[in-house]
Amino acid sequence: MLVVQKYGGSSVADPERIRRVAGRVAAVREEGHDIAVVVSAMGDTTDDLISLVKEITDSPSDREMDMLLSTGEQVSIALLAMAIRERGFPVISLTGPQAGIATDGVHTKARILNIDTSRLRKEFSQGNIVVVAGFQGIDQESSDITTLGRGGSDTTAVALAAALQADLCEIYTDVDGVYTTDPRIVPEARKLNVISYEEMLELANLGAAVLHPRAVEMAMNYKMPLHVRSSFNTNPGTLVKEEENLEKELLVTGVACDHNVAKIGLFNVMDKPGIAFTIFKALADEKINVDMIIQSAMRDERNDISFTCSEGDLKKALAVVDGLQADIGADGYTYSDSVAKVSIVGAGMISNPGVAAKMFEALYGAGINLEMISTSEIRISCVIRDEDAEKAVKALHKIFDLA
Repeated sequence: MLVVQKYGGSSVADPERIRRVAGRVAAVREEGHDIAVVVSAMGDTTDDLISLVKEITDSPSDREMDMLLSTGEQVSIALLAMAIRERGFPVISLTGPQAGIATDGVHTKARILNIDTSRLRKEFSQGNIVVVAGFQGIDQESSDITTLGRGGSDTTAVALAAALQADLCEIYTDVDGVYTTDPRIVPEARKLNVISYEEMLELANLGAAVLHPRAVEMAMNYKMPLHVRSSFNTNPGTLVKEEENLEKELLVTGVACDHNVAKIGLFNVMDKPGIAFTIFKALADEKINVDMIIQSAMRDERNDISFTCSEGDLKKALAVVDGLQADIGADGYTYSDSVAKVSIVGAGMISNPGVAAKMFEALYGAGINLEMISTSEIRISCVIRDEDAEKAVKALHKIFDLA
């Protein structure tokens, strides 16, 4: 049996926790299984490195950011390998490039293109436990180190599991699994034993930080079941797997909240073919991911267009929008980063009318104004004032009886 495990930064935040992870890894090996372990940087290491950058420059190159941030995982893998060796087990640590993880050349947001598993399989054949640096790879064209974006260690683990055709992929974190909402906001939130890929992907995209969206998408594409567990106890976690194996007992599975949101509105844009293309192609060229898009009804051959992006992309998005004013005939624009997005997700809402009305009833009852609304088959999202976000989550969790 081949097992891939991933441990997040909080799981390896200090020497004691690293030793605890080494014990878990050793236990799997003692059962006779091959094991690859993907590790994030220790604790707040990545944030600390970013803080150092801010003391040097306001505009670092993406290439040098990747060169710097990739060092955090290298510290973790070396220390964990040492801790495993102290327990008497053969082990080797590998960076992303050494593990054969090839990516495109988009620094700080690279995507995995291929994994050459020959080095990994060679190490397994020699009896080694393999500890791999998450979050990083190598650009196939330039041989430069690249990083996969925040949360990229989840993606590394799933990609390795898929490439190695592993029997199990376990994602260890600082919570017991996936909950109906953030237990820090709603203490009575309930842990889910099972959730579908589709529901988990929506929740991950909407701010649930348990799993990275790209990791869920990759697991879904390769039908790789994920077991999300706590690294601090041995309790069963949440199994993420195919929809067809599940019963849709709940209208709503979970409530998510994303504070990393900014809203931009364009006034009196010309209503003619090609305008939307012009706007969103320019944003795409700057690698800005746009989420919700709302276009108002036409009046006098003009309309308003609003959209959301991540707060981190707001500065770049505003520069794009400012440069497009003449091309799209807009009368100006407005923006806000004091907003949040609250969402409900559930496969059960596909065949059950009235879910949206129930959501809006809860938010109305809490005195919360809706600024934008978007939907999919299994998700409804609303942009609201950031200060109302926690109140909204509590109201939605209560009205859909998720405790």
